Amino acid sequence: MAPMRSFWLLWGVFLVLFTTLLSAQSEYKYSYVPKKVYENQVFPVTVICLSGCSKEVPKFTFDILSDVQPIYDEPLSIHNGDDSFYTFYFKASKTDVRIPKLFIKSAHSELTLEPQSVLLGSLKKRDDYCGVLAADMKIINSQVSNYDEENHLVTLTIGALEANLEDMIFNNVLESGIEHLRRDNAKVEAEFYFVLPASAKNIKFTYFNTIKKQYVYLQTPIELADTTVVTQTDLNPLEDSFELLKKYSFMFLVGFFFLMFLIKRDFFYLVFAVVSLITLLTFYIPHKKICVKQGAPLFILPTQTSTMSTKIPQKLETMLLAEHGDFKKVEYEKGLIGWIRSEDVCEN
Repeated sequence: MAPMRSFWLLWGVFLVLFTTLLSAQSEYKYSYVPKKVYENQVFPVTVICLSGCSKEVPKFTFDILSDVQPIYDEPLSIHNGDDSFYTFYFKASKTDVRIPKLFIKSAHSELTLEPQSVLLGSLKKRDDYCGVLAADMKIINSQVSNYDEENHLVTLTIGALEANLEDMIFNNVLESGIEHLRRDNAKVEAEFYFVLPASAKNIKFTYFNTIKKQYVYLQTPIELADTTVVTQTDLNPLEDSFELLKKYSFMFLVGFFFLMFLIKRDFFYLVFAVVSLITLLTFYIPHKKICVKQGAPLFILPTQTSTMSTKIPQKLETMLLAEHGDFKKVEYEKGLIGWIRSEDVCEN
């Protein structure tokens, strides 16, 4: 009788240990939650599943009653050996962040992680701060074009990590806006437009680096490129500074090749003369005309967030100067140029 009692006692101990081991194999917990963030900061929160976890991503659900939710419902998953890491990205507001209760459902278990608190810090104000907090931020490309006789339109293609590019703004420019924001978890890219005086030689600003915990300078020269060699779409194509030079050059070529034809009587020169003449004539082809609806708003930039400069009081027929996405560039009055939406073009 005693041996049987010992056997069942040992068997019970074994079952307890085995159950404990199974539960340990699927242990989930927070591996990273920042202690402090700043207003508008995009920050990561990472959950780790320790050894024995399935490669299949479990179902994560944050408490739907909370106003605080991740930017993406699905986490960024990284597997390292027997451990799995699941990272969510949140954006801070104007108060301390309360990461809500997290419900995790996997193939073998269901568990809950308790809410986490993140304190909101404050940044020292700077006039050159562009409003962006990022783990890293770079100017990928810049393009400068004429906006009007006194100002340039600058387009910056920005790439960053864990950044709030949607909040980017310059305080020392006439107008600015963000477009084509593309976010892939931590990576984010966007085009940032702004108008500034043509006399400006460079633009210099700072962003707050959340890794270094300090402001970092970025700058780029403001140089008007020759529109004949620019490969990207120009947002404001006007007659560039080399327009007259190109016209006079082709005039010279037309005259030269016709003169050589008369002297040499070689049709080779006549062909080149005709080609040069056709090319010359293309410079004088007028812009296409379009009709603008009465009351159409005229925007400074071809962006959804651009400031409206005026409203066109009555139906207007004018030249189409350029197109960009759903916007068309027109001249409302002499010297007053702006962008209208495609929907504000007359149907007939």
